[in-house]
Amino acid sequence: MKRIDLLFANPEYQNLLEYIKYAERDRKFCRHDIRHFLDMSRLLYIYCLEEGLDIDKELIYAIGLLHDIGRAEQYKSGREHHLAGAECAKKLMPLCGFTNEETQRAAEAILSHRSTESGDILARLVYRADKRSRLCFDCPARDECNWPREKMNLEIDI
Repeated sequence: MKRIDLLFANPEYQNLLEYIKYAERDRKFCRHDIRHFLDMSRLLYIYCLEEGLDIDKELIYAIGLLHDIGRAEQYKSGREHHLAGAECAKKLMPLCGFTNEETQRAAEAILSHRSTESGDILARLVYRADKRSRLCFDCPARDECNWPREKMNLEIDI
């Protein structure tokens, strides 16, 4: 996946990842790291296949790698991460060979990944993959987590 390799190797992307890692260094709850991004990407890919959606695998992985990258901006300025993440997608994806249409689709999915209210099936699947990629059922900090119980992934289920 050449375009995904380009995205991951992009210096700005790496700087954002490093900032998130630094900001979450003492966090006992789920972290927003490359493991989460890849777990979410893999689940999103499965969900898209199950739904029969014809979405390029690299586009799916780009969404996964970028859906929470805006956390860096959120930690710096307080700006909501889905807004910052969509802007980041619009900036970085064209540099990696994604078309304007792919970039726009990814940005829209990232913008609406925090809610199940979106009418777009891709955005709903991004939300689902994001939540299901968390292993709340096995988390030692679950009882202290501020996530609403209905959002927690409390059973082994993809």
